[in-house]
Amino acid sequence: MIAFLTGRRRFVFFRGMKHFDIASLPALSDSMRRGFHANYLAMYSSIYGGIVTDPVLMMLPIDDHMVHRGDGVFEVFKCVNGGIYNLKAHLERLEHSVSVLDYRLPCPMSEIRSIVLETTRAGKVNDASIHLYVSRGPGSLGVNPYDCPRSELYVVVTRLKNPFMDDHPDGAKVISSSVPPKQPYFASIKSCNYLSNVLMKKEAEEKGADFAVGFDEKGLMTEGATENMGIVTPNARLLFPKLEGVLCGTTMMRVFELAKQLVAGGQIAEVAFADVPKRMVLEAIEMLVVGTTPNVAMVREFDGRAVGYGRPGPVYRSLSKLLVDDIAANKALRTPVFGE
Repeated sequence: MIAFLTGRRRFVFFRGMKHFDIASLPALSDSMRRGFHANYLAMYSSIYGGIVTDPVLMMLPIDDHMVHRGDGVFEVFKCVNGGIYNLKAHLERLEHSVSVLDYRLPCPMSEIRSIVLETTRAGKVNDASIHLYVSRGPGSLGVNPYDCPRSELYVVVTRLKNPFMDDHPDGAKVISSSVPPKQPYFASIKSCNYLSNVLMKKEAEEKGADFAVGFDEKGLMTEGATENMGIVTPNARLLFPKLEGVLCGTTMMRVFELAKQLVAGGQIAEVAFADVPKRMVLEAIEMLVVGTTPNVAMVREFDGRAVGYGRPGPVYRSLSKLLVDDIAANKALRTPVFGE
């Protein structure tokens, strides 16, 4: 290697840089392995036309527009004790995202469902996180979607993380995000263009918080980086932000339905989608985080102030139990992977 300076710029030239071809891959495989690969269990690729279980082979073409333009859509759902939870809702939302962006699915939705099940079986664990992607496909390094002859499908099965409260029994710290929220048109699409979500999570990590939540130009609460948020008001109303400005979270929608049992039992006065200004968040007696990975989590601190009494509240406890039971035992929403 030769390095020299000219002005303020440093130039580096490499002598004898290696060139690789397809025959080099077996020799390269060991050097490509990383410790975090232990979390990656199986991948289906429509490029391959099958499933691989070696993480080194879990690759995408660089000219797939999902890679270099974020031109793809995805869903994340989970398999718990051998059954995928709420799969139908996730596939329906995927169809919505696909239709808005005018993709042509590489195969019928019924076949995608079968591929999801077969790839999950290949992962050989009862508890897994399943990531389903539909991309614009390879074709160029430009932005023109018509450069791509067809869309592609990828399914990745990974080890399932614990629900948030299992590892954080005292609850979550949440901050207001300074990242501008997505416009409603884009908020309703679960696309792979997640830069704003990344910046929200980065902001939370750097400020010592577990989650960040957005507020729009009117000061109304929107959503977290990958989670929906809700509050319980002093007059026992469970409120989630209106759906026009947030992703219609499958877990949020399920929790919304389960919460109707709390209304019937008199524990809360109502459950509704409503405008939630920051003032109401600061006055809330409970604040909840809901999502596929965290399930239902309680917030003990928002913007440095205790929420309610700063400990798990009754609405959190009731909804958390209802959701956990629903995941475990609701046969209508459970898709067996290995047979039951």
